[in-house]
Amino acid sequence: MSLVKLSNDIKHYAWGSRTSITELFGIENPNNEPQAEIWMGAHANGSSVLEDSGSSLGDYTTHRFGELPYLFKVLSAETPLSIQVHPNKRKSELGFERENTQGIPLDAANRNYKDPNHKPELVYALTFYKAMNGFRPIEDIVGLFAAVGIEALKPQVTALANDQTSGGLKRFFTEIMSLEGESKQQALQELYAAYERPAKSVMVREALSYSQSFYQHYADDIGLFAPLMLNTVELAPGEAMFLHAETPHAYVEGTGLEIMASSDNVLRAGLTPKYIDVPELIDNVRFQSIKPKDIRLNPVNKAGRLSYPIPVDDFGFDIIQSNHEIQRQYLRSAEILFCVEGEVIVSSSDNQVVLKSGESVFISNDSAHYQYQGNGVLARAFN
Repeated sequence: MSLVKLSNDIKHYAWGSRTSITELFGIENPNNEPQAEIWMGAHANGSSVLEDSGSSLGDYTTHRFGELPYLFKVLSAETPLSIQVHPNKRKSELGFERENTQGIPLDAANRNYKDPNHKPELVYALTFYKAMNGFRPIEDIVGLFAAVGIEALKPQVTALANDQTSGGLKRFFTEIMSLEGESKQQALQELYAAYERPAKSVMVREALSYSQSFYQHYADDIGLFAPLMLNTVELAPGEAMFLHAETPHAYVEGTGLEIMASSDNVLRAGLTPKYIDVPELIDNVRFQSIKPKDIRLNPVNKAGRLSYPIPVDDFGFDIIQSNHEIQRQYLRSAEILFCVEGEVIVSSSDNQVVLKSGESVFISNDSAHYQYQGNGVLARAFN
């Protein structure tokens, strides 16, 4: 069968929202658990199930097409996720092989590389969505630390001001992330004192607001300095951004769609009780600033479809506004359609399904095309 409805795995991670997925999609939460992610795809840690047969989408795609190269998710964060970096493809391959040779179990707490793949990703906001994405321009980092007045870090800030290069940023970030003992506590106490003072600018106010919200969950964590170094961003519903491999980032609050290369490689830098490997992290960071104006993606409008420019070939992403006219889509790969709102009928030569808000369908790449109609919005994952 070329077109089949999916039953998807919900992940109940502690940082998930207890209400957002229910409010958006009517998916019940009878046990009042945090509903953090809905996985749509064939990943071993949470494969979708084909509703008509009860078989795993992972088994189905492997037998018929090989691996599905992307993982599609709904992500709903009530509290911040860790500051993290995803390694590039080559370093993922080398790290995976190295840790296999060292005999580190795949599920070990100190395992950095769970697979040999990279993990670039796109986020599309369904609600207002707070995040951090990439290093700020270096002059803004210097200005923020100076305005906040962390005397304990004055030598590091001065050194960065005098060397506003990739190398200077690497030394600065490494020294901050490596702070320990009395030096770390002194710097953090000065940061806490800054929370109580009036902010000197909008940028300072927003950075400290993020940091203070993190403090509620991760007191005395070095990641509390992250908003002074990383771009803070709030996507409005319907806005999207891309996150490159080797880019430090964190999801802070909100619900969105996320599509990524099918990988589970995460190197953490703070705001987490999980394993942190600072040297490995530093070795996998690209020390390059991102201008705030370059963070949001500008989609191309193609006759009722918003197509997002993605600089990798692992996946593509469209938002489709469906109406009562029958529209046809030709395939070049296996696709997953997720109904964001409304109700849409999706059909192929041998099957038809009705998608309501929060439901999804898998369309295999042996279909030449499919059709859709109905009053709703679809998110399209493909490659």
